[in-house]
Amino acid sequence: MVSPLSSSDTTATNETVPLCFSINSPPFRYNHTIASASFSAVFSGLGLSSNLFALVVLAKTFHQTKSRSRSSFLLFLGGLVFTDFMGLLVTGSIVVSFHVTQFNWRQLDPHCHFCNFMGMSMVFYGLCPLLLGATMAVERFVGINRPFARSMNMSNSRACSTVAMVWVTAGCISLLPLAGLGSYHLQMPGSWCFLNISSKPLDMTFSLIFSLVGLLSLVLSFVLNTVSVITLLRVCCGQDGRQRRRDYEVEMMVQLILIMVIASICWCPLLVFIAQTVLSGSRLEVRYLLLWLRFATGNQVLDPWVYILFRRSILKRIYPRMDWSRGSIVSLYPSLSTSLRKLTRGSLGGTLGHLDGFRQGAPSPLENTSPPRSPPLD
Repeated sequence: MVSPLSSSDTTATNETVPLCFSINSPPFRYNHTIASASFSAVFSGLGLSSNLFALVVLAKTFHQTKSRSRSSFLLFLGGLVFTDFMGLLVTGSIVVSFHVTQFNWRQLDPHCHFCNFMGMSMVFYGLCPLLLGATMAVERFVGINRPFARSMNMSNSRACSTVAMVWVTAGCISLLPLAGLGSYHLQMPGSWCFLNISSKPLDMTFSLIFSLVGLLSLVLSFVLNTVSVITLLRVCCGQDGRQRRRDYEVEMMVQLILIMVIASICWCPLLVFIAQTVLSGSRLEVRYLLLWLRFATGNQVLDPWVYILFRRSILKRIYPRMDWSRGSIVSLYPSLSTSLRKLTRGSLGGTLGHLDGFRQGAPSPLENTSPPRSPPLD
């Protein structure tokens, strides 16, 4: 177990103890495999190298692509990978440095500035991937269901501005404890700082804001991605032989769905755990906090591999018999196309009925005749 305060602090009053050390203060005597130096070093090293490699591949693909919709999608994806890289670099370097040097937080940071910085970094780099995932879901929903509106509004500069707005939003939320709403505290085993998970009114409010923003981002991503996938299947599996080729949009949706699934698996346990703990008023279970935090860190490690492994250039090498340069991916499998057509037009037809109402009898931009073939995309 852990001694909340060292022997030199037992006589100190609450007024003399800095806020970030008022609950947990060094030295700590908490040992757990999940919080070991080896875990932190491996996760940080693997995540940094993966994200750096993905950034190089994304930059190369971005300069080669001529598709406007795909270039903006790559910008969003690049913002996500860059955020993951910086998150691991900032927080990982602090944690690994603690394990290597065993520095004393009270001596290094007597006024809690460094602890507040790390707490803000944990919240900022935690919310950014979830908010960016929801933003990418909105972009793809508009791109697939309202392509004309999207082509008029979403330029590369606007995509960059949208990513910057997401960063500003996450940054404003991370600053709330410095304005008095909630607080950042040193967490066991003494290597990191995070929001104070307690049932005190201000701490509970900030904990719920953090959890609900993350969970609502995942829910929004799920709803919009589901509608986008159904619409895309409806177009790809339509009986109209003049349907537009959608290979690159299928590729983007596959990547986005995998990003959403990974984020849900990695972040839902921590977000639900925080909300459940503060609402129930139960005692904070440190081992579960560390376990779910490690799960959340896995999101930053796995995100870049979605793009690295699920590109058409890689899939062509895995399955060279498939002709990725012509026709729809689904149309290459007639039996699958027939089954999906029945599914989308029968069971799911009612769900998409409202989409046809907007067209007012005009031909759908997704069902127009095939445009000139675009160059193969990576």
